[in-house]
Amino acid sequence: MDGIHPPFTVRTSISFLLLILLQTSADAQSICSAPQIVNFDENNAEGAVVWDITVLPGVTLTFKTPEDPDNPFQLNGNQLIAKRSFDYETERTFTVNINCLQADTSFLLVFVVVLQNLNDNAPQFAENPYNVNFNEMSPVGTTVGRFAATDLDEPNQLYYTLTSHTNEFGLVSPTNPDIIVKTLLDFDKVKDFNLVLTVQDTPFAPVESPSFTATTTIMVTIVDVDNRPPWFQPCNKYEVGGAMVCQSSGYTAKVNLNEQEILQLKPGPIHAIDGDSLNEEITYSFLSGNEDSLFEINQNTGDVTMLRPTDVLGTITLTVLAAQKINTYQFATTSLTISVQVKSLHPPEFQKSRYEGVVSSVGTIAVDPTNKDEPLQIIAIDKDYAATENINPHIKYSIKGNANFSIMNGYLFMTKEVPDGQLSLQVEALDTDNDESATAELLVDVKTAINNSGVFGVGDMAALGASLGVLLFVCLVVIGVLAHCIQKWKTDCRKISEASMFQRTLNQGSISKKGGNPYTNMAFLNEKDGGSTGSDNPDGGSIKADEEHLYDNSLVRESSAPVKSPEHDDSSLTGSENTNTDSEKEVKPILTKERRMEEGYKSVWFKEDIDPDAKEEVVIIPDSREDDSEEEDEDEDTDRPVKKVVFAEADLDSGLGVKIEDPAEDSDDDDMVTVDL
Repeated sequence: MDGIHPPFTVRTSISFLLLILLQTSADAQSICSAPQIVNFDENNAEGAVVWDITVLPGVTLTFKTPEDPDNPFQLNGNQLIAKRSFDYETERTFTVNINCLQADTSFLLVFVVVLQNLNDNAPQFAENPYNVNFNEMSPVGTTVGRFAATDLDEPNQLYYTLTSHTNEFGLVSPTNPDIIVKTLLDFDKVKDFNLVLTVQDTPFAPVESPSFTATTTIMVTIVDVDNRPPWFQPCNKYEVGGAMVCQSSGYTAKVNLNEQEILQLKPGPIHAIDGDSLNEEITYSFLSGNEDSLFEINQNTGDVTMLRPTDVLGTITLTVLAAQKINTYQFATTSLTISVQVKSLHPPEFQKSRYEGVVSSVGTIAVDPTNKDEPLQIIAIDKDYAATENINPHIKYSIKGNANFSIMNGYLFMTKEVPDGQLSLQVEALDTDNDESATAELLVDVKTAINNSGVFGVGDMAALGASLGVLLFVCLVVIGVLAHCIQKWKTDCRKISEASMFQRTLNQGSISKKGGNPYTNMAFLNEKDGGSTGSDNPDGGSIKADEEHLYDNSLVRESSAPVKSPEHDDSSLTGSENTNTDSEKEVKPILTKERRMEEGYKSVWFKEDIDPDAKEEVVIIPDSREDDSEEEDEDEDTDRPVKKVVFAEADLDSGLGVKIEDPAEDSDDDDMVTVDL
């Protein structure tokens, strides 16, 4: 057999087609046969059977060129055997020529062995890693690059996955290795990204066939572009709508009236940088506020100079413009505020060259060591403020080089715990209006209340006991004063209560006598208690009556018995016809439940029988029935012309009342009735 060529060339193909065309029905009756195309998998084992050739009995098989050393096959009877392993990626087809011999008959059998491709190779990326530059602020969906892998086992479909620590990038699809940006990227936030791209030659779902993968790293470097204006320094950065902006608080300076000075700007000289860190050149100019050309700004450096003095007090506000030289549309503005003031003639001065203080704990105020009841006060005066007693409100106090102490409103406080001992400090008074300052020495003696072991000492406990003793004494004094006041208040309340009871009784039972009060309580007038309230006695008699005058039983009998009187006539109704005006008018008392409306009678009835529409005066007199019986014999011989009406408390509770009616005509000799309480 001859003509076994591994490559499937054009010549071989033409021969293959000719063999097909020349095949006749006579071939079907040949002594040997085989398919025209035999498929055989690559990566076979050495000695594997490629095909079994069909032969008649007595037929022998030989290669057309038996001595060909490159023949990849051998014959074993009627079996075609592979002498080595085949690789589809290097060789694809083989043409086999075999002679079939039977006695004097010979037949040439020709067929083609076609290798079958298997998945035996992993995909590969062209580079690892890939380095890519990508502009910041690129629109979403912009392609970063295409990163496709290759696979020798064509036509296998490849599948990709992208791994990233952030979510800024993504793949177009699992089978498309194009990477796109998903968000706006800012150079100032993140300057580079590391992405990991993985490829697989089988679907992601589990499959029975072998699967191979490969990975590569994609390093994306963000490129800064010119998309920001200049930034004045210093400035505060803010993020607005995903973009970074830097806001300047402006610059300030102070000049004296009618003086041309070198400006000292705060927080520093005017300076702007490229917001994109591309170091674009910047020019400066005044946008407004310098209409009088009082100031000048260097367009390259931003330095501001004063061209002449100003003669107006107040504030001058200038607007400064900073723009890029090339891209002039990239610009920013800020303010320069210049305060024109009167020149200071006197710097601050401390009242003492050295201050001394004692402090005991954190947060406590330092005291004067000579008088520990007085806090240490550190004051600096400024003679420019004579109108405010040399007190400059713009002075700020501070302790140089020590953060453990602070001064507030001129008083020294310890803000952090420090060991006991004496510290030598320096206090500064700074006039924030003109930056003038003064310093003084400060000696601070730290004496904490608790020792280093954290246990109170004997002296501390003694001081605590003395303080508690003083507090206890104060409490006892207060309690004594309160007890005395309460006792006095009770006495006054009792006297007021008695006076009020007497006044109500007197007002309810009085009978008018020539516009005056005809009733007199002799016991009340004779009381020798000068401390009573409401007494008409110049000596201040008490409301409490003498027992021997409280109840006059003889008067009770007299008031309850009928009194003889001359015959009553109509002439007694008129005061002008009464010839005896100094004589006592007769009174006829009667105890009855019926009302007696005649003159000269005194009626007594129960309270429930009183007509509420009547205008009579009613006196309800509290009394003790037992005291009446005891006092009757003792007061039987009294000479006072007193008529008393006394009721027991039981009668008072039952509603018993006294009705006293005036006679028709007033007289100077009207009877005087005294009601003793």
